[in-house]
Amino acid sequence: METVTTQDITVNDLDFIIHYNPDICIMCGSCVAQCSFNAIEVAPQVRKHEPTQEGAKQGHKKKILFVIRQKTDLAHACVGCGMCVKVCPNQALSIEANPESRKNLLARTQGVIKRGGRASSYSLRTLDKIMVGRISQMTDPALDSERHTFDLRAPLGRILKAQDLPLKVDGQSLSLEKNCPPVRWIYPLLFSDMSIGAISTRAWEAIALACAYLNEECHLPVRMCSGEGGMPLKLLKSEQLKYMLLQIGSGHFGWNRIIKSLPLMRTDPAGIIIKIGQGAKPGDGGLLPKKKVAPHIQAIRGVPETALHSPPTHQGLYSIEESVQKMHLSLNAAFGFRVPVVIKCAASLTSVAVYNNLLRDPYHISGGFFLDGLQGGTGAACEISLEHTGHPIVSKLRDCYLTSVAQGLQGQIPLWVGGGVGLTGQAAADCFKLICLGANGVFVGKILLQLLGCVGDEHGRCNQCNTGKCPTGICTQDPRLIKRLDIDRGAEAIVNYVLTFDSELKKLLAPIGNSSLPVGRSDALITSDYAVAQKLGIAYAC
Repeated sequence: METVTTQDITVNDLDFIIHYNPDICIMCGSCVAQCSFNAIEVAPQVRKHEPTQEGAKQGHKKKILFVIRQKTDLAHACVGCGMCVKVCPNQALSIEANPESRKNLLARTQGVIKRGGRASSYSLRTLDKIMVGRISQMTDPALDSERHTFDLRAPLGRILKAQDLPLKVDGQSLSLEKNCPPVRWIYPLLFSDMSIGAISTRAWEAIALACAYLNEECHLPVRMCSGEGGMPLKLLKSEQLKYMLLQIGSGHFGWNRIIKSLPLMRTDPAGIIIKIGQGAKPGDGGLLPKKKVAPHIQAIRGVPETALHSPPTHQGLYSIEESVQKMHLSLNAAFGFRVPVVIKCAASLTSVAVYNNLLRDPYHISGGFFLDGLQGGTGAACEISLEHTGHPIVSKLRDCYLTSVAQGLQGQIPLWVGGGVGLTGQAAADCFKLICLGANGVFVGKILLQLLGCVGDEHGRCNQCNTGKCPTGICTQDPRLIKRLDIDRGAEAIVNYVLTFDSELKKLLAPIGNSSLPVGRSDALITSDYAVAQKLGIAYAC
């Protein structure tokens, strides 16, 4: 027998344990072929052979059977995705989370742990401690959510005060002396930035298809962000570009192609997002591993096959004022001052300072402020960043909104927030509460991937977005894995969820008697947590 040392890694040290029943296994090999992490294998197993009565004198003999066995090395550890269980015709496999796992401790001997997906260091969110408490009855009659007409539109673009509008009286009519800042009135739910490269082309196509269907068939003006890395030329030249927000990230990937396509664009994009940072990994930047830089990604981004790093901030900017002057002004000019240009930052202690500078922008060209909190998902990050860096979105949103109220400037630069919206599947409730706290709308990303079939969760299941081995074909460029994703079925799931979101949002607006979005109506909210009530300035109920 081979010697086993006390330092050897066994199945009991891993996050997930695969249980196998050889009695019902037909050895079809489907599970082994399906596992993109190569965590199981066909291996020989020695067993005692019980002799028949005729051969009783020969004693016990050994026989060798082939079985399915879990690998124990960390490079091929099971991530609990459950794909092997899904394809097994006889349910001969089952997966159990191991509460006594030592994997994280052992893996750190090989360097910093990188993983994608979700953080697990937070438990109950602040949003879960807030409820809708102002319910109109006799004094302020409620609305009928099924039959009443609601105006669910949020601004994207700079809103000027009445006295700042460049209007002049021309006889009996008003006319503009010069152009106003562009404003788009869109749905308060925005599909957040996930680039072609971070997710597969089929996943990106499914989200884009859902966005177009919601606009053209359901008449909901939902918008989608391209993510850093550019877009296909066909989309840049199509009418569907009006549903897209183009993002310029700190790596500036894909922008050479976008600028060259300007004369060929049939319509303007919905907006431009300058991404300064992400809420889930501020200070880390982004990294697209070499294995995910497929030939079509190289063509879109104009790069060779190499790992692509996006710095944590734009390298040519050294102050907030410089950002406004250089990037906002240049991008507004590039699109003829017809397209709103917004900035996206990670929520932090300095968020209010950034928002204040945008509010005081004398050029009136800052079209919005996107705040991203730590509870959002990210495709590839160091575990230490995911678990211990960042700021929850709720308090920073409230701080920014109250700062604008104190100056009488609320509503001029729309506040859009994200980071954990829909974490529990209740995106409409989260959106309503954030709007009451001062947001104009929310952006979601992780929940779209879950609707497409992502099996990751906040308890460590899968979360291998950074490896390029996504078992569901969402966060990978492997042609074999990509085929597992059904584009039409994924788009249908997203459309159905957004339609349900729309219905649920109306059911929350109706009790408080609002026909439009209740931006800043914190009087509609209550909490049973005194600290939350004091921080957010909402009613305390016990």
